[in-house]
Amino acid sequence: MKLIKITTDNEISVHEFPEGNYSEQNEALADLIGPKCRLCEHVMPNRLYKELGGSNKVGKVKGSCVSMLVDEEFLYHDLDMNGVGSFLYETDKHGSPIMGNILIVGEVWTGDGIDFCGMSEQQFNLLYPKLEELTKKAREM
Repeated sequence: MKLIKITTDNEISVHEFPEGNYSEQNEALADLIGPKCRLCEHVMPNRLYKELGGSNKVGKVKGSCVSMLVDEEFLYHDLDMNGVGSFLYETDKHGSPIMGNILIVGEVWTGDGIDFCGMSEQQFNLLYPKLEELTKKAREM
């Protein structure tokens, strides 16, 4: 299953969700966010759902809900602002930007709670073209 990465340079790329146990997956996700990232923060940005149509309803179908992962400790890492992430997070309304690279991942409800996973094909096919268009517009600014 896939995840989407958007960099501070407004480049978009697709990656396979990492395999392994929780620790291995979390380390791989942090590495995708950036070399200084050691702690991922889970964010559910309004515009990802309200404007792009992503699902924020966690269920038992892997990846049917999507969310954003960012560097929890971005203030300590002197990172650039992520324009697309900040747009999705509605920074223009509250002033708190998203710094560093972002990941758009899936979620699934398991017997033990909510786990991160790759995005369902439906969510990926819905969101990737819209995020690609946002990154293109951001590069043109």
